[in-house]
Amino acid sequence: MNVMNKVLLLLCLFTLSNAYAQTGRSVNSLILDTDIGPDYDDVGAMAVMHALADKGEVKPLAVISSNKNELVVPTIEILNNYFGRPELPTGAPRGKGASFGATQKWPEMLVEKYPHKITKTSDAPDAVETYRKILAKQPDQSVTIVTIGFLTNLADLLDSGPDANSQLTGSNLVRKKVKQLVSMAGGFPKGREYNVLVDSVASAKVFAEWPTEILFSGFEIGKEIKTGKRVIANESLKSPVKDVFAMAMPLSKGDVDGRMSWDQTAVLVGVRGIQPYFGVKRGRIIVDGGNNSWQDDPMGPHAYLTPNMPFEQLTALIEGLMMWQGK
Repeated sequence: MNVMNKVLLLLCLFTLSNAYAQTGRSVNSLILDTDIGPDYDDVGAMAVMHALADKGEVKPLAVISSNKNELVVPTIEILNNYFGRPELPTGAPRGKGASFGATQKWPEMLVEKYPHKITKTSDAPDAVETYRKILAKQPDQSVTIVTIGFLTNLADLLDSGPDANSQLTGSNLVRKKVKQLVSMAGGFPKGREYNVLVDSVASAKVFAEWPTEILFSGFEIGKEIKTGKRVIANESLKSPVKDVFAMAMPLSKGDVDGRMSWDQTAVLVGVRGIQPYFGVKRGRIIVDGGNNSWQDDPMGPHAYLTPNMPFEQLTALIEGLMMWQGK
């Protein structure tokens, strides 16, 4: 990292940390729902979550897989272990669900290099049971859910019935306990985006029936924030995050300047809020198959992020958090 880049990064982190501190925002409790594997920006997103947790800005409650690929939950465990939170609950879909690995084979590299107790995703608890157990114990309207993968688990949660954890239906449990859903999904004002497409039935259900506000970080936002070059160039950093980017970036066509950072933006706003990073447009998302469109409505239940802060500053901020050292 050259001197100019270092100055930009440090200035950005200092300014934004002060801006955050001055808001007096209460600490969010957060559940992260990820398909970690098909893409590697999820790895960066988990690093951002853990870095902000170490800074006292968020309390992670769980990291849950929306992907049935057998290396996904072991990958989640490895990252939680590195960042000093091996106790975080996890889960994975038990019914129908997508199963996608990484073409660059970085999950295979991680499970060979780092210790973990869960050997395969199918050994993890049922995602819906994990959700219900955690949500039932939280204060009302206190939990932010950030989904950076498929909407499978959240659709299944809405359909769930009373159990030993709560006598509420899934929809009523969400209404009672969840403050906000932040979703990296869709393209705005219209698009055809991977997370919506893979389980389009679940996507349509969640976006139509979810009983709290939904904030979308769309494809067009993360597309402009390319991270990883500084992470790889940081010679003092020894982490699974660096290992993944160092392996995957050279093997990924188009990633020579860094990987597009869709998922990191969703975690960032899920913890710190929208401003000063982005603006928003309020309305309602419409899902038709794998496509999405948008209806403007100042009183609508949904909103999507619009650009505000220069993307160069967001890149420096996010890369700084991705280089956070584990405990």
